[in-house]
Amino acid sequence: MQNPEYSIECLLTTINGVHDRITMHGVRRELLLDQVKQIGIPLEILELPEQPNMEEYNRLLSAKMENLNREGYSHSLFGDIFLEDLKGYREKQMQECGFKSIFPIWKEDTSALINDFIEDGFKAVIVSAKSEKLDRSFAGRLIDREFLNDLPDDVDPCGENGEFHTFVYDGPIFTNPVPFKKGELTYREYKAPKADESTDGHSIETDPKKMGFWFCDLLIQS
Repeated sequence: MQNPEYSIECLLTTINGVHDRITMHGVRRELLLDQVKQIGIPLEILELPEQPNMEEYNRLLSAKMENLNREGYSHSLFGDIFLEDLKGYREKQMQECGFKSIFPIWKEDTSALINDFIEDGFKAVIVSAKSEKLDRSFAGRLIDREFLNDLPDDVDPCGENGEFHTFVYDGPIFTNPVPFKKGELTYREYKAPKADESTDGHSIETDPKKMGFWFCDLLIQS
């Protein structure tokens, strides 16, 4: 947003149409809408069916992106940091839809990034944690120095390998914090995608077994 070369005019988020929550993160739609309201950038939502296969996901996303391209959008920005295969997948898919892919924090040091995130005043809560890497106590925790100190050595501090997902509720680009309260803590398992499939935006799984996640539900705080 601070780069004069770009004008950020639209946000895009995928929603699980069955549960009305952000895919993989599990955040309720109403919290997403409040977050976007506080940031002040228009939102486009792509609704997905429950656990779509890669062909279905690509078809729906391509249709959405092609429509945005016809409306005049030309670049798509991603927060990927070091997953080469995912970066290549995004670039190929976006190019086919008429977009140029931009990766503003590519190859940045993830420890430095998360420390800058905290120092700049952004605030986030862990909404899902991969059970293979993190126990249930991490779901619902705030990202702070104590959280970083408690992370296992094999977990990326930015969750770049899909170890955890977050909901950012405050920061310098927010007009006001998004009010929320923590709800139920649940455990769910999902069929791991094949080695060349990923719709979660973070990880490419190769293990055919199911993936387990701890979810902390967030509720609107009135």
